[in-house]
Amino acid sequence: MKPDATHPASLPRNVRVLGYASLLNDVASEMIYPLLPQFLLTAIGGTKLHLGVIEGVADSAASLLKLWSGAWSDRARRRKAFIIAGYSLAAAARPLVGVAAAPWHVFAARSADRIGKGLRAAPRDALIADSTPPESRGRAYGFNRAMDHLGAAIGPLLATAFLLAWPGQYRALFLLSIVPGLAVVALIALGLRETRPTADAAIAPPSLALAPLGGRFRWFLAALVVFTLGNASDAFLLVRAGELGVPTSLLPVLWCAFHVVKSGGSMVTGRAVDRLGPRPMIIAGWLVYALVYVAFAAASQTWHVWALFGAYALFFALTEPAERTLAAMLAGKEKKGLAFGWFNFAVGVAALPSSVIFGGIYEAWGAAAAFGWGAALALVAAAMLALVGRAR
Repeated sequence: MKPDATHPASLPRNVRVLGYASLLNDVASEMIYPLLPQFLLTAIGGTKLHLGVIEGVADSAASLLKLWSGAWSDRARRRKAFIIAGYSLAAAARPLVGVAAAPWHVFAARSADRIGKGLRAAPRDALIADSTPPESRGRAYGFNRAMDHLGAAIGPLLATAFLLAWPGQYRALFLLSIVPGLAVVALIALGLRETRPTADAAIAPPSLALAPLGGRFRWFLAALVVFTLGNASDAFLLVRAGELGVPTSLLPVLWCAFHVVKSGGSMVTGRAVDRLGPRPMIIAGWLVYALVYVAFAAASQTWHVWALFGAYALFFALTEPAERTLAAMLAGKEKKGLAFGWFNFAVGVAALPSSVIFGGIYEAWGAAAAFGWGAALALVAAAMLALVGRAR
């Protein structure tokens, strides 16, 4: 029987393999991430500024690598090798947080993890576009993000179960993240297939230039950079949750619920992107982000945190499939890797000052100023993106 068009089985093989790889990778990552801010602040003597630097540099360290790997995967049309290398480095680096004794140890492990993401991110997104008809790309990216967020929900549940059985054994938990990490590498190595190379791609010289991608794509990137400058690491939301009374033991549960909503939302909005177009979805998502950040600034009760994390998940569901679909739409047929390289590069470059600025504002003037800053930039970015169709 032919799979229903809404069923994952109707998606191309590569899309499904990369979706399940994202699920397993985020199981490994999110066993650690919800606990990392409190581990840094209480166990090894870090500060909020340390957290901002670590998260900012970790997200920015791979920016040039994302651009390079995307452009070179266009040149070689061998995206699988970049994807395997990226997941392998992350699987090896992530458990090293379990032996950290100082903030710089966490910095090194997180940076290596993100470098792995830099190797794989643009080639992975380009391979999804290569493997999917244009009219189904929203659904394909929605499925990938849904699997990513489902893994991010399972990881905290496993962490909670482990800590209930072995209270306080954070380091052992971090070390165990290597198990799903290795499963990702095996799945990609055995299940992913290269797309057929084209003659034009094989002879074209590799280029990192932005100009061939056109004015509309550049304007989209400009809006994305402005938004990202106000979009600090989600680690600060976990810090805010702790300030508002959510116990450390419940942070993995909060994180799990957050990703369950993101996963279901991404499946629904991915199909909506194919019907409505990506730009209105992104603008709506950035407006939701601004409202949520204002609410985080004003929050005063523990229950506010749970409600706001649910609303924050809607922002991700609206924007993640739509942003990747728009990048693929604005790229040329042989420039998808380069386009996704620039897409990831723009986000990565802005992530370092974003988290450092946010952490500094938070440390000096408190939550209201920091979250207000993020909301203001989201509104500016939404206004810019509303003009992207007119950019020449």
